[in-house]
Amino acid sequence: MLQQIILPKYNNKLEEQLINLFHELDLPSHFNKTGNKEFTNYQRISIIILFYKSNKSLRDFVVDFKESKWISWLGLKKIPQKSTLHDWLKFFDMKIIRRVCKVLLPKDIKLTAIDGTGFDSWQRSRHYEKRVGEAHIPHMPYAKSNLFIDVKTQIILDFDFVLSHEHDVKGAERIFKRFSMKKLIVLADKGYDSEKLHEIIRNRGGILYAPVREMNKRSLKQRPKGRYRRECLKLPEFMGMRSINETVNSVIKRTQIHFLRSKKSFMKEREFDWNVILYNIKRRIKVSSKDNQTFIFFNIKIYSIRTEPIGNYLNKVRIIFKCKNKRGSYEQK
Repeated sequence: MLQQIILPKYNNKLEEQLINLFHELDLPSHFNKTGNKEFTNYQRISIIILFYKSNKSLRDFVVDFKESKWISWLGLKKIPQKSTLHDWLKFFDMKIIRRVCKVLLPKDIKLTAIDGTGFDSWQRSRHYEKRVGEAHIPHMPYAKSNLFIDVKTQIILDFDFVLSHEHDVKGAERIFKRFSMKKLIVLADKGYDSEKLHEIIRNRGGILYAPVREMNKRSLKQRPKGRYRRECLKLPEFMGMRSINETVNSVIKRTQIHFLRSKKSFMKEREFDWNVILYNIKRRIKVSSKDNQTFIFFNIKIYSIRTEPIGNYLNKVRIIFKCKNKRGSYEQK
């Protein structure tokens, strides 16, 4: 008798997300009609995401990748080397990376939040800088990003990345001019208190809630300028949901981007963007696993059974059955 074994469709959840991502992107398998076609775009994108997931250097990742099961899962005929993988990081420009980010967006978005954070962007050690005690410390590169997230799923909807100190409002203006979805509720901190930013979001049918900055005590009119800024004097009850954005910032810094490894400016931006894609894939896996959970409920009913004492039971037996009478017969009552 033959026994049929049904194997799972995907090897793991990350492979499932990568396959669905490539199908939704609708990219060709190869950009070139003639020439080398050893690797497909699906294999390139998957290996890049696995590289940033490992949080290792290119050389260490290639050594560990040779021993992994992803070679058979991706159907690789050849194992890429360190230089090949580095060329792939340059191969995909910002247009394709932004296109990948749009595919990972959730469908139902209502409540959003925005916040800025900074990232280390240098390779030298702070510890040894203090020990050496240099008289003149050269300029240390700095990276800053504004993350625009969905509060419900904690997925990053859009972001702005700069390699210099910049006000939060400027980055937020670029995000909301580029973002296509409308009629959103946006939560922000005092750094985004700007009448111009209010107008940009209102023109798209949304509402921005940002606390008003502290005013000068010597000012004649103790109220903020601008109609929309004055409306933010009374904030809604769900304003505390803005802190979820700080949670997203903390997760990215603790689990993925301890510091930016790239040295060139355009590679730093692409490194950050690929890490955002990896983070959104992780969030999609977590959200989908919650939706697919099955719960089994047991309805247990407890009934109380009342028992009588043994003495009462024996008295009943004595009443029903009497001892022998004089004739030797039994009488039953």
